[in-house]
Amino acid sequence: MPAYVMAYTYTDLLQFSGPVQGWLRATFGWGRGDYLFPDVRSLGGAVLMFACVLYPYVYLLARTAFLERGSGLMEAGRSLGLSTWRSFLRISLPMARPAVAAGVALALMETLADYGTVAYFGVQTFTTGIYRAWFSLGDRAAAAQLAMCLLGFVPLLLALERASRGSARFHGASLRRQASRGSRFAGWRAAAAIGACSVPLLLGFVLPCGVLAHMAVSDGDAQFGPRFLGLAGNSVMLSALTALLAVALAVLVAYTRRLDPRPLSKVAHWLAGMGYALPGTVIAVGVLIPLARLDNAAALWLRASFGWDTGLLLTGSIAALVFACVVRFLAAALQTVDAALSRITPHMDDAARSLGLTPARTLERVHLLLLRPAC
Repeated sequence: MPAYVMAYTYTDLLQFSGPVQGWLRATFGWGRGDYLFPDVRSLGGAVLMFACVLYPYVYLLARTAFLERGSGLMEAGRSLGLSTWRSFLRISLPMARPAVAAGVALALMETLADYGTVAYFGVQTFTTGIYRAWFSLGDRAAAAQLAMCLLGFVPLLLALERASRGSARFHGASLRRQASRGSRFAGWRAAAAIGACSVPLLLGFVLPCGVLAHMAVSDGDAQFGPRFLGLAGNSVMLSALTALLAVALAVLVAYTRRLDPRPLSKVAHWLAGMGYALPGTVIAVGVLIPLARLDNAAALWLRASFGWDTGLLLTGSIAALVFACVVRFLAAALQTVDAALSRITPHMDDAARSLGLTPARTLERVHLLLLRPAC
């Protein structure tokens, strides 16, 4: 669920003229000024929207990391006298640190790049400053300076996090994995666990979807029909192409850095993941300008040299849009693949090389199979 859609739905639900406050006034006979109700269109409301939308970044990566560890490490901790919670805090959680850090980085970049939510709530951020400087004031230099500051903030935090790891390694020492045996709750503990696990789902998906469904049924949707099917088909095709290309490039960039940790590969890896920290509109404009010039130059050359009228090959098709989406979302795939690769011991590469496999064959026959749950 996009954060700005969440912001629209919760504002419609919780504003003064919305159903929640309307029900309170009708039930208790209150009027304006008789009660205090938190304003959803505020900094706190924006934080709540982002938390409801972006928690899956951390949840999915951390869940994969916990499941891949199995129950062996937890049992070893309990055999040394640690309780279940102490084993989790001292063993499982530190071992899942790369996955948690990757999820936090994605949530951070998504928050920094968001424009719709913060603009609708009236919260001043880097992104609103970029849009105001570029589109309202016409100052592209100031917008570029703000964008560079935004780009520099995320890698600084990531570098500090990686430096704080020191010489720690997070790959498993054994390939034997046992299925994790979860604890069984009963009574109030089971109800509390179900309630706690249901809160993110209810607030982040069920409630806003219910509001949107009610609005669609009561007010109707002018787009529903054949045009809706066409729009949905375009969205599915664009998302599928973007996902395939982003995952393929992420595996290639992350594996290259694993094989060759020299500064050049590190810089390429760093640059590949920076697009997620910029607003999508800024990336679209930055991609459209050079591609349009290249397209026009190629069309003029083909017409002058061969008499071919090819039109605009890149900007006149879905290719430019797919390229911009890959630039935007490559970081999401890259952080996930990096977290998964960090859990694969380098001894796997050495064993594959000793059996005569090239790096490409090692990637195909070993790493891709281990990376499949993360991808």
